[in-house]
Amino acid sequence: MGELGRIPQVRRDGSERFHAGGDDLGFDLLGFWEWSVSDVVSNATRGRLAEYIVANAIGAAGGVRDEWAAYDLIDPRGISIEVKSAAYIQSWHQDRLSTISFNCPKSLAWDPETNKQSDIKRRQAEVYVFALLAHQDQSTLDPFDLSQWEFYVVPTVTLDRRERSQHSITLKSLRALHGDPVGFADLSDAIAEAAGVHRAESSGENGQ
Repeated sequence: MGELGRIPQVRRDGSERFHAGGDDLGFDLLGFWEWSVSDVVSNATRGRLAEYIVANAIGAAGGVRDEWAAYDLIDPRGISIEVKSAAYIQSWHQDRLSTISFNCPKSLAWDPETNKQSDIKRRQAEVYVFALLAHQDQSTLDPFDLSQWEFYVVPTVTLDRRERSQHSITLKSLRALHGDPVGFADLSDAIAEAAGVHRAESSGENGQ
């Protein structure tokens, strides 16, 4: 067998049926989605939900999520974006609200087209969006209510210059670095502004 290229991803609508050699088995892809990702408060699913929210804010939700890309999203304006999420309330039992911090380490990029990994660790995206499900009342928690979210949009060059941990950032440090969060309606503009800062300052550093 020769080399196997990357399988192109097709956006599905949930009506696809499971079958055995063409014989319908009575269940479909929508049922799988309902079964597997209905717990949108869980860490893994909330992370993808945050990506989807940001994708809708920038008009990039029309395709299929790329599991293996070096960054989470590419803006129609060409801006590469990494989305990190956190929440005070989890789906498991808690004695107290979670302490908020976000992982944002440098990494080795992997190219799914060539199955090759880069040699240098760095942050792959131009902009980081730290998405916080900030609601603190379990009885009224609703991840679909975007007024319960806060978005901190940071140029990657700003993270790279931090003298403290390069692996993670606390909410306190993020607020000191960024200031006030933005809401969903202002997210796209904030991303464009952050990308402008990243490109201008990165260009200046490279030109020195």
